[in-house]
Amino acid sequence: MDVNLNISVQLSALQVMRDAPVIPVIVLNDVGQAVRLARALVAGGIRMLEVTLRTPQALACIEAIARDVPEAVVGAGTVRSAADAQACAMAGARFAVSPGYTHAVGQACRDAGLPLLPGVATGSEIMMAQQDGLSALKFFPALQAGGPAMLKAWSGPFGDVRFCPTGGVSIANAAEFLALPNVACVGGSWLTPADALARGDWAQITTLAQQACQLARRGG
Repeated sequence: MDVNLNISVQLSALQVMRDAPVIPVIVLNDVGQAVRLARALVAGGIRMLEVTLRTPQALACIEAIARDVPEAVVGAGTVRSAADAQACAMAGARFAVSPGYTHAVGQACRDAGLPLLPGVATGSEIMMAQQDGLSALKFFPALQAGGPAMLKAWSGPFGDVRFCPTGGVSIANAAEFLALPNVACVGGSWLTPADALARGDWAQITTLAQQACQLARRGG
């Protein structure tokens, strides 16, 4: 973890990616779990938290973390529209992650002051994002779209781009992604398993976060 990172100021997308080897992809159905989960992850060394907009409670969870866990940097995932970006910024999100990229989403995030990690899976999508000034990108769905081999192929024509592979990434294959020079971090849901959330086993989540912080990475 970059202990010198000042989380009280606006961050760049690359700073979000460089803070730890893993950004947890979080799905929350219970607002009552949000603050305790965030504190458990921060205790394990993970403070960039992507709360996905996949449940009706997501915005309320983002708001609760932003209000009650100031040592965390809460972001919003599954941002698919300008309205999503605006709502997330109003809830207190500090960064946004999208499964794809459109100019409208990029502009909305810029207008809201949200650094954006847009999802890309092809060379054309990378070029579209770069045309709008974005070079810290989410490779999604990473495993299904070609995995480490695709990232190696991209390192030539897109040597100035840094990626956060997400989708099919787990503790079993994270190290293979992180060994690549164009990978700054990975995204994964294994840090917040559904069974641990259901039990309220915050100690297990802290342990998983600690293990994630020990993963070595070459890129960044």
